[in-house]
Formats: sequence, C-alpha cells, structure tokens
Amino acid sequence: MTAAQPKPVLNTIDIISLIVGTVVGAGIFKAPALVAGQIGGDAALLGVWALGGLVSIIGALCYAELATTFPNVGGEYHFLGEAYGRKVAFLYAWARSTVIVTGSIAMLAVTLGDYLTPVVALGAYSTTWWAVIVVVVLSGLNALGIREAKTAQNLFTALEVIAVLAVVVAGVIAHGTPVATPPAAVASSAPLGGRLGLAMVFVLLTYGGWNEAAYISAEARDRRRGVANGLLLGLGAVTLLYLLVNAAYLYGLGHAAVAASTTPAADLFRLAFGTNSGTLLGGMVAFSCMKSINATIFFGARSGYALGRDWRVFRWLGHWHEVGAPRRAIALQALVSLALIGLAALTRNGFQSIVEFTAPVFWLFILLVALSLFVLRHRRPDLPRTFRVPLYPLIPALFALNAGWLLWSSVSYTGYGALVGVAFLAVGIIPMLLEPGATPGRG
Repeated sequence: MTAAQPKPVLNTIDIISLIVGTVVGAGIFKAPALVAGQIGGDAALLGVWALGGLVSIIGALCYAELATTFPNVGGEYHFLGEAYGRKVAFLYAWARSTVIVTGSIAMLAVTLGDYLTPVVALGAYSTTWWAVIVVVVLSGLNALGIREAKTAQNLFTALEVIAVLAVVVAGVIAHGTPVATPPAAVASSAPLGGRLGLAMVFVLLTYGGWNEAAYISAEARDRRRGVANGLLLGLGAVTLLYLLVNAAYLYGLGHAAVAASTTPAADLFRLAFGTNSGTLLGGMVAFSCMKSINATIFFGARSGYALGRDWRVFRWLGHWHEVGAPRRAIALQALVSLALIGLAALTRNGFQSIVEFTAPVFWLFILLVALSLFVLRHRRPDLPRTFRVPLYPLIPALFALNAGWLLWSSVSYTGYGALVGVAFLAVGIIPMLLEPGATPGRG
C-alpha cells in the first residue's frame, strides 16, 4: 500500500490567509509604541512601516523563486539541502523543530493566557492553563486534517482583519478626545542611524513569519505561481493593515502619546469606547494569538515531517496521515511546546531568554537561504524556473544584506547568550553523525 503524501489542495486564498495569519499577530498591538519612540514625525513613522513591508516583499520574491523551482514540504530545509548538502539542512531542521517553532508556539500561548486570565481566570496558574488548553486544542485540530486546519485559519484571519479594522474605527472615534495622562516627549537625542536601525528591528519582527510559506510549496494547487502570488498578495495586505493601524494610533492618540504608551491599542480603545472595553480588547488579542498559533503549528509540523522522511533516526516522524496531516510531527511539537510552557510558569525570564537565544541561529540560516539563491542559480542554471526574482542579482543581494544585518543585530543584542543557540546546534550534531543516510527528499 502506497504511503500517503502531501497533496496540492491549497488555493491562493488559502495561502494568503496563512501568510496574513502568520505575520499579523499580537505584536501590532504593542510594537508601534516602541517604533514611535524612535522615529519622530508622523510621515516618517508611517514610512518606516512601509519600508518594513518593502523589505519583507524583497525577501518574499527570493523565496518565491526557491519555492516554485524546488517545491517541497521541507521548505527552507530542502533549499539548504539542495545548496549546501544534507548536514547543513539537518542542523536547520533540528534547530527549527526543537526550539524555534516550539518556542514561538509557547510564547504565543502564554501571551494568550495573559490576556484571557482577566476575562476568565482558571485559578492560580490561569495563564499556564489557558496556554496548555490552546496548544492541545489547536494541535488536535491540525491533526484532524488539512481541511479543518485551513478552515480554522481562514476564520481566525477574518476575525483578525475585523479586529484591525476595529482599531481603525477606534482611532477615528477617539480623534480629538483629550489624552488623560500627559505624554512624554518622543526621544530624539540618539543618532538618526541608530534610532532607525532599532526601529527597523521592531518593525521587521512584527512582519516576521512570511517565510513559512516555503513549507506549503508542495501543497499549492498552482505549482507555478501559487506560492509567489500568495506571498506577494499576502504581504501587500499585511503592509496595508499595518499602515492603517499605525495611522489610527496617530490619529486617535497623537504621536507623543503613542510613543509614551506601553499598550497603545488599550489606550485607544479606552478613549473610544470607555474604560470597560478591556474585555473586548482581550478577546481581540486572544484571537490574534490563536490565529498565529494555528498557523505556526501548521507550518512547523511540516519541517518535522521532512526531517523524519529523510533521516532514519527520526523516521517515525516522517509519516503523513491520509487526512492530510503529519500527525506524529504535530504530536511531538505539541509536547515540546507544553514543556516550554511549563518552564515559562516556573521562570518567565528564563523562558524569554531561551526564545531570544535562538534569534542568532535563526538569522544565520535565513542568511544561508538568501545566499542559496546565488548558489543554485550558478549550480543549476538550466533548471526551469517558472518564477524568477526581478532585477537579479540586486534583489537577492539586498535580501542577504538585510539578513546579515539582523544576524549581527541579534548577536549584538544577545551577546554571549548567543552561545546557547550554538549549544543547541551542537546537540543536533550527535544524531546527525549516527547515520550517513540519503539525500534530502524531493517531492
């Protein structure tokens, strides 16, 4: 009996929904205040958010060529294997499967618990219980099959768009209402280059997640341009939503008040709808987190499946259920996420540090993906490419420079803590050396 394989069942709307659902998260309710504290002037502030969208689209163009030329459920794992060999690909899949994806799921789940606890408390460890519940429920939903997972994602994304539009409406209603607390002045003493660089770090973190589209290239109905269209249209929609939200913050609160706030969305809702609007905002943020968790579970399990498909030591992970889901990879991913949630309950600072320490490793591999476009163009020039990056080699060079800058920034921020990420990679070398194995899978 032939084993079940990933099938091309995702249309462009599904891909757009997954992209928007992965990128637009709880960060848009907080990051704008951090960015406003670095950038003076409304036009300049909106320009920085537009620039973040442009930088993300530049990266998406590179991923679109890789995904359409080398369609594979392994995504970046497969690209790295094609360009640099199976050992480099394994180290990325190891880091992604053990820490990067599971850390993101746990962090989002704990954030959801923080917002839902004031609405419905579940005892002394309410945040932890809410986090556990959402990971178990959404992992189970994804295990039911791709139809259920994508339907839930489309619903969550629709609710997210409604929530963002609600922020825009709140900005219009709050315009002209006096701000209760006199805001602090926007800091401007630091050099412009440093302030712009720090602002872009926050902006690009808020745009993060679009690269996950690489993991559904084998499941797109339109193998030629499905992922490319989904990426570009999805990021275009995200950029528009981010510009609308930031314009609403500026219109309703004013630049100085946004910069002085720790929760600009909450401040805006209080001005527009009164002091009892916290429950509504908490529900909005909860749905935002659920949407992002669902998308992260969906994408993350596929890299675990690809790892198991190609390496005998993890062969039990490489099972694709006939319902259209890598159930074993989903289960393992959920267990590791729950363990990190438990760690967060014991020491929140320790949990945040673990997530932060993975950033240098993540950006190292993204840089390698960016450079792989040059490697594969040189090594396999005659391979049919249904989508080619425009203005080659300028666009890929800009993407690589941006990834290199973020790698340097993350190392500078983390310092010696970056060695923790290296330690996780070192542990992955052990199973890698246990077998010579086969070439990373194709298909």
